[in-house]
Amino acid sequence: MHSPLDHRRLARAMHRQGAPTEVFETAASVLEDIAAGRRGLRAVRHPLGFLCFPVERVGDHGVCVHAFGGEAAGQAARPTTSPVHSHSWELTSCVLYGAVGNLRVRVVERPAEPTHRVFEVLSRPSGVDEIQPTSRLVSCEPGPQQTSHRGTVYTLPAGEFHTTVVPEDRPAATLVLGRTLPGRFDLSLGPLHGTGHRVVRQACDAEQTARTARTVLRRIHDPCP
Repeated sequence: MHSPLDHRRLARAMHRQGAPTEVFETAASVLEDIAAGRRGLRAVRHPLGFLCFPVERVGDHGVCVHAFGGEAAGQAARPTTSPVHSHSWELTSCVLYGAVGNLRVRVVERPAEPTHRVFEVLSRPSGVDEIQPTSRLVSCEPGPQQTSHRGTVYTLPAGEFHTTVVPEDRPAATLVLGRTLPGRFDLSLGPLHGTGHRVVRQACDAEQTARTARTVLRRIHDPCP
């Protein structure tokens, strides 16, 4: 039986000089448990185009491993609104291998000449996302992009619109810490006349989950195959 993660210790390690060693050891331990079936979870095909291993959720704190590109790209889902979104939670992430870019997006309230509508995403424990249009009409333009490589820790504040960019869709993975903030909502930009709908997040089966965990683990230990 696996032991619960120490969220505070892991958060401190993310911000400490030389932290990636401890972070990598934690990620490897978690993935070994998943590959061996000691953690009763399934990888989820996230609608933003990556595979998510939902490692642990305790109160407002969560830990996930995200796998992008390569084999994971072929299994992931695709957004039904757009890739531009903002979280109700603040994110701290360490790149385990590959490169992950975050493109900030400037969103301006512009009801007279909008390009997008803001949608609210309510994610239920059952794995169903309720996506509802709001009255907010906005325009957007790309801002600065930050690309992070193996061993780099980056943060994203709650409420900041962005989209994730994986160069050339090459394999990459991150260990992600999230802390939900009160009064915040998960948001996405979508078409002006888009309607409300549901998205059911699809889970991988046990074999797919274990196989992907082994692939991620192998790339952590040998990031340049």
